[in-house]
Amino acid sequence: MSKKIKVSSNKSFGIVFFIVFVLIGLYPLINQEEYRLWALVVASIFFVLGLINSSILTPLNLLWFKFGMLLGRIVSPIIMAFVFFGVVTPTGLVMKFFKKDLLKLKRKNIKSYWIERKNKSVMKNQF
Repeated sequence: MSKKIKVSSNKSFGIVFFIVFVLIGLYPLINQEEYRLWALVVASIFFVLGLINSSILTPLNLLWFKFGMLLGRIVSPIIMAFVFFGVVTPTGLVMKFFKKDLLKLKRKNIKSYWIERKNKSVMKNQF
């Protein structure tokens, strides 16, 4: 089930980093401070290299891709643990405390867990 993940193109990589460095360069203007010239220079370099789809961006693109994959392997289990222990476990404990049986599994002396519906819908002329 392992699926090969494709690395983005150098063009899209260059344009994304152009936008990031433009934002870094112009962010101080919000607080009436001096803009960051170095970030704007780096942004223009990424923009030019991104437009011509330069192979110079390939190592940076691969490095960024591998960094993203590493972050995905680290962050995803942590987020899932927070969801499980922060949402699912407390919900289960509250249900146990109030003795709720939402699946109705504790019924006794029955042949099947099948629940008969009273209001059956008609499946003719659905569209």
